[in-house]
Amino acid sequence: MSIATEDTANWLTAREALAQMARGALSSADLVAACLERIRRRDPVVRAWTYLVPAAAMAKAKAADAAGTGPLRGLPIGIKDIIYTHDMPTSFNSPHFRGHFPNIDAASVAILRDAGAVMMGKNDTVEFAVNGRRAATMNPHDRTRTPGGSSSGSAAAVADGQVPISLGTQTGGSVIRPASYCGTYAIKPTWNLVSHEGFKVCAASFDTLGWYARSAEDLDLIAEVFGIEAQPCPGSLDGARIAICKTLVWHMAEPATVAAMDQARAALEAAGAIVTDLQLPPEFDGLTEAHRVIMQAEMRSAFLADYRRLGDALYPQLVSIMRNAAGDSREDLRAAQNLSARCRCVFDDIAAPFDAVLTPSTSGEAPVGPEDTGAATFNRIWTLLHMPCVNVPGLTGPSQLPVGVTLTGPRYSDRRLISMAALLGPILSAARPKAAKQSSKGTALQ
Repeated sequence: MSIATEDTANWLTAREALAQMARGALSSADLVAACLERIRRRDPVVRAWTYLVPAAAMAKAKAADAAGTGPLRGLPIGIKDIIYTHDMPTSFNSPHFRGHFPNIDAASVAILRDAGAVMMGKNDTVEFAVNGRRAATMNPHDRTRTPGGSSSGSAAAVADGQVPISLGTQTGGSVIRPASYCGTYAIKPTWNLVSHEGFKVCAASFDTLGWYARSAEDLDLIAEVFGIEAQPCPGSLDGARIAICKTLVWHMAEPATVAAMDQARAALEAAGAIVTDLQLPPEFDGLTEAHRVIMQAEMRSAFLADYRRLGDALYPQLVSIMRNAAGDSREDLRAAQNLSARCRCVFDDIAAPFDAVLTPSTSGEAPVGPEDTGAATFNRIWTLLHMPCVNVPGLTGPSQLPVGVTLTGPRYSDRRLISMAALLGPILSAARPKAAKQSSKGTALQ
């Protein structure tokens, strides 16, 4: 099962679309109209959007055509519905915030608008981008499966050809996991490298603005607009130094992820990469628990006003965290913070000799949904450590559903990792079993 790939403008990558617009072969209005037609036909099932007004989107596209300026001139972008937009509601997928208008743009949205982008609409999310009410979104490859969370609609919209770029956020695994399940490129940058001003705070030490695209080159385009510096990168995988880090939760990997990591290693070695196994030091064992302790402590601060106003009307898991049902102490928090600070420095050092570190994106294929959005098992430690992560699609599991792998590395190596993803992605697609490649010509969600 997979998505139909019609030869229409909605399937252009961002760079392809911009190149056509630059030479007058395509207008923003043409592109937005193609995306809106795709949404009209597919979104009754995929359900990636919480707010989208076609007439408003077309008006923005026509204004962009008239202006004709900016590196993203007329490019449509989806926005996760926890990120503030002055001209659209931001509901957090919460019944308590229906029709909520912050009346300001998040810093990320303001930067993209200034670059000429068209803000198409708001993408569905797990409530407050934490473990609350699920998004209505379905996996575009299989309606019985989850797209992942919390950036559910953002990943699905890009994977389904409804928009070339979308914004998401990650506090645990909320960008990378949906990218793996839906089969898109995505980046969770180094923490705070892109401003997190203007979206619903969950855990300020971890919350990171990320984005989805259908190519690594498109990830790089947005990184450049956000002012992230370019970095040297090998011109090919031949001779590139790649570490394989299965992490300390490898025992939780399902057969699909085990096979994906083996296939990725074989493809890298066949391409001439120098592949090394990287074992994390024993003190990293405590990082998963440290992530939980810090995240929940910061949630008790971030959601205090909401809890005092709404109390038990909030979803039960959040109420439990607000009551500190786990019984975490300030000493537990201090120990978790100290451990994470030490390990950030250690990982920067041990990853420095490599061009990239390859690690799993998820435990396996997308689980049957909608309630099970999957677990951030393989994401939490990288989010805690503030490391950049790029999901690279191309491989599939036994159900012929996407299984991504992650490239990570030292803090602030973001654009080098994007460049490495551009080298790795094509060889992973080439390594995909023949049956899975043939299935990609079919149509999902009939």
